[in-house]
Amino acid sequence: MYRVKKDRLTELFTSVSKVQDLFLPLRKCDQTNYGLWTPEETFDLDTLKTVKSAKDCFFPQSEVLYRCRKEDGKISIDPQQLCDRPFVVFGMRACDVKAVEVLDRVFLSDPVDSFYKARREHGTIVSMACHEPEETCFCRNFEIDPAAPGADVETWLTEDSLYWKPLTEKGEALTAAAEEFLEKTEDGDKTVEEEQTAIRGIVEKLPLSHLDLSRFKQENTMELFDSPLWEEMYKPCLACGTCTFVCPTCQCYDIRDFDAGKNGVQRYRCWDSCMYSDFTMMAHGNMRTSQMQRFRQRFMHKLVYYPANNDGLYSCVGCGRCVSKCPASLNIVKVIKKLGGEA
Repeated sequence: MYRVKKDRLTELFTSVSKVQDLFLPLRKCDQTNYGLWTPEETFDLDTLKTVKSAKDCFFPQSEVLYRCRKEDGKISIDPQQLCDRPFVVFGMRACDVKAVEVLDRVFLSDPVDSFYKARREHGTIVSMACHEPEETCFCRNFEIDPAAPGADVETWLTEDSLYWKPLTEKGEALTAAAEEFLEKTEDGDKTVEEEQTAIRGIVEKLPLSHLDLSRFKQENTMELFDSPLWEEMYKPCLACGTCTFVCPTCQCYDIRDFDAGKNGVQRYRCWDSCMYSDFTMMAHGNMRTSQMQRFRQRFMHKLVYYPANNDGLYSCVGCGRCVSKCPASLNIVKVIKKLGGEA
């Protein structure tokens, strides 16, 4: 166990950022989101949840795939270079760390997504325990421990220090690179254990920590799919897609072409939402012709389809972003409660 004094964090971040890119929660315009840190930026480790997760660091909201150009009757294709520079994502919470596991199962399964794979190979994740979980958190239902967030390095932020524990080879390498600022501590384990006990005590008392997920099983797929409750639940939905864009596990994207001028075309991919009417649009139209069907698809995938194909791993990590950001106060918790209590 190591410790770095809180007032030396800027020095630590400056040192790390000189040799690799460093992504931190940054405070801008009264909101906190992950971004590339420079000494001119203001980092914010006290905000529990960023508006969007750190998913952007591995699966950007928009990224170029390749560029095409036609010149003198010949077409040239210039593929986008894959990530080849190491980087660190610092301060990810346990729910967002678990979300990366969900994304891994999608993008690292055959056929492997080379863009995502390159970023995962070059990225080091430093997690941070949730000092004081909020009422919108419900990660406990998905066997996530906010007191032991995992990743390459685990950290715990107390009043005056950041406690640091490497867990992987990447974590050990980062620890060695930051040894100037880290000091071994004999009482660190005791301090961390006390912090973990306090965190788990808070989580146990949260109003959404004891949801009933027992009905969301593969054998109940058709029963859940055909439930008449979907017609009642979807009606407040505005189809704005906010829930999908703040969700750390949503992985749907579209591929589009952009006219770059001078006989050039730029092909890129960008996040998409299953809540949109043109999502998965084909020549004959769309398989899901109503908002109810699109609404149902989102939550069936999170709670039934994905775990059925991934050893029981849910495609929800209980971060609570959709709970706090949905303009219609409609979210996965309400779906779980409604369908879970239908019997």
